[in-house]
Amino acid sequence: MVYITRIEHFNAAHKLYNPAWTHEQNEAVFGKCANENWHGHNFELYVTIKGTPNPDTGFVYDVKKLSSIIKKYVIDKLDHKNLNVDVDFMAGKLCSIENLVIAIWQQLQPHIPAGVQLHSLKLYETPRIFVEYYGN
Repeated sequence: MVYITRIEHFNAAHKLYNPAWTHEQNEAVFGKCANENWHGHNFELYVTIKGTPNPDTGFVYDVKKLSSIIKKYVIDKLDHKNLNVDVDFMAGKLCSIENLVIAIWQQLQPHIPAGVQLHSLKLYETPRIFVEYYGN
């Protein structure tokens, strides 16, 4: 089994805010991230797929095609958007990095071609904060 990773980038704004809580509760838990005027990040998304290299190409999967899938189903929907307001697949969810990476997986998984498996996602919110997700 060979693992190959494609890295993509997007910029997005969000706030961490639970509408069921008071303003004070949100500030106590989320601090500056609950700012009513939002805040932004330069996200780095690592998409790792796995499979057996094709004997004709040597590729597990053409990474240019993988990049197109990621851009169409994820980056185009997230880049320069407000995650709380503009992104359909984040509607009704708290916009934590943990929930975001799960939602990204759900967007990508149906579009990964047969013979290749989505292995993991790594999403950097800052150089010091990232999550890894391996599916359900």
